[in-house]
This record gives sequence, structure tokens and C-alpha cells, in this order.
Amino acid sequence: MTRILFLHGAADRTQAAVQWLHAAWARREAVLVYAPEAEAAERLDRLLWTQPQLSFTPHCGLDSPLAAETPIVFAPHLDAPPQEECLLNFSNELPPGFSRFAQLIEIVSVDDADRLPARERFKFYRDRGYPLESQDISAGLP
Repeated sequence: MTRILFLHGAADRTQAAVQWLHAAWARREAVLVYAPEAEAAERLDRLLWTQPQLSFTPHCGLDSPLAAETPIVFAPHLDAPPQEECLLNFSNELPPGFSRFAQLIEIVSVDDADRLPARERFKFYRDRGYPLESQDISAGLP
């Protein structure tokens, strides 16, 4: 069954996602980033090229020829994921087919536009018996 981790209280969802993805890459974990909104995906993509400073977090799009060998892959859909270990939901919707993944990460900011839909997803997962963990990251990621 998919393990679900809610990282809540982020001042900025995109910045928190960059930090979390950089840490995942440092641990050599493969992550599929579900980002169906092009504008949000582009913003996250730009930041991964420049943050942290003097660093680069390897990533590419699902349609890239390098997707099979890149640890972090952005996907606007989840029809044929390159891996099913870890999914980062970078949207305010329930990721289709999320239950295929061993782990689902939800990063939630203090902004009501993120927080309120995240509450609904949390209830959805809880009501269906998924193992949930919640961690306050308002002071930053560990």
C-alpha cells in the first residue's frame, strides 16, 4: 500500500519542493514529479537549475530521451511512469493512479490555495486507509 507523507507549513511550496528534491537527489532516490500545470512545472524547473547556489539538481521531462537515466522526472500525466517508487504531487489535485507508487509526497504551503485542497486529499487518503505521516516544515526541511 502506498505510504503518504504530508510536508505541511511551507512558506513557499515551490521553494520547499526544490529543497526536498535536492535532498532526494543527494540520497540518490528516483522521484517522479506530477506537475500537470505547465506554468508551475516551468517555475520548479528553473529553480532546480539554480538552487541551491553553485549546484544543480538533475532533472528532465518525461518526454526527454534521458528520462530513463535521470533521477528526477517531471510528468504532466501518469499514464506510463518510468518508475513507481516515489511520486511528488506538485498539483492541487489527486494524482491519477497514485496507488501504483510505493510512496507519495505532498508538499503543502500555508497559502489557502494549497492548504485547502491538500486537506481534502488528506481526508481522501485517510478514509481509504492509506498509511499517512505528517511533518511540519514551517521551520524548514530537516
